[in-house]
Amino acid sequence: MKVLFQLSHPAHFHLFKNVIKNLEQKGHTTFVLIKTKDVLQDLLDNAGINYYNILPKGRKNSKLSMLWGMFVRDYRMWRFSLKNKPDIYIGSTVEVAHMGWLLGKHSIIAGEDDAAVVPAFGMFAHSFAKEFLSPICCNNGKFDSKSIKYNSYHELAYLHPNHFVADKQIVEKYFPTDKPYFLIRFAKLTAHHDDGIRGINTQIAERIIEKLLPHGDVYITSERELEPQFEKYRIKINPLDMHHIMAFAEIYIGDSQTMAAEAAVLGVPFIRFNDFVGRIGYLKELEEKYELGFGVTADRADILLEKIDYLVALNNRREVFQQRRANMLSEKIDYAQFLTWFVDSYPESSQTMKTNPDYQYRFK
Repeated sequence: MKVLFQLSHPAHFHLFKNVIKNLEQKGHTTFVLIKTKDVLQDLLDNAGINYYNILPKGRKNSKLSMLWGMFVRDYRMWRFSLKNKPDIYIGSTVEVAHMGWLLGKHSIIAGEDDAAVVPAFGMFAHSFAKEFLSPICCNNGKFDSKSIKYNSYHELAYLHPNHFVADKQIVEKYFPTDKPYFLIRFAKLTAHHDDGIRGINTQIAERIIEKLLPHGDVYITSERELEPQFEKYRIKINPLDMHHIMAFAEIYIGDSQTMAAEAAVLGVPFIRFNDFVGRIGYLKELEEKYELGFGVTADRADILLEKIDYLVALNNRREVFQQRRANMLSEKIDYAQFLTWFVDSYPESSQTMKTNPDYQYRFK
């Protein structure tokens, strides 16, 4: 088959990179279409994956610009499709669903956010998609009937032990590891579903750093522009190395959803601070069922600081959280293996999952 992947976020690179490689090894042809977003192109370049950028200038953050950008990507993907004739479209974007519907081809949406959190995505993507894959803890609302649920997370497509082993020597390319360190992430919070969402502001960031510095070094990775007082904590690294740095951190703190989940599946305690807390099923599961981190709403900075004190003082913290990680992994599947099978065997795989959902547990 010819399989077209669309990536619009660095997290999508990680989600699909192993699936792309696996499908190519099985003899399929893959196309990767992207838009400019943060370090996405750097990740693809460093990984040696060929891609076509259908929105090289990116987009502005207004709702009108987002809508216009969608139409531009639709048009450019349509033109690409007429020339290259993919058989199946896959991604976490609305354009994937639109092309499948418009051209009468198969389309698979891989999502993990609950429908209530991303209502515009439901309207523009779920309504047109042929298949919708999501974790079992995800509430897809009225689209649940067309959903295929699996027992895993996006992050286990690339951070499952089958695919990732942390390497301390990679970390030591950037800084010494003989001293404990903490990782902080500032997200941009400008996506269509981030409207009105608050995260870590300047004052809270200063208090976090003040709390952490007596216990180790602090490193910041930021999607948004940093204030001058935080520049000395910024780390500039090859984006492919980020998960190695995260894996050896004492604690991760940030207002990014994806990096909180990445820390969780690596067994690194996290504190997620934003207004999405309590609204996203897979993060609630990681926080409440597996106790791999804490979600704190943006109006409770006092609780954020309390959680920092608790984690810093926790004896055998790494051992405790690695055991919780092992418990989580014992119940989850390798999402990359599952997704490779699902695409490679499609559409028979869809019927298999609908009649025998336990088939997924072959992919541990």
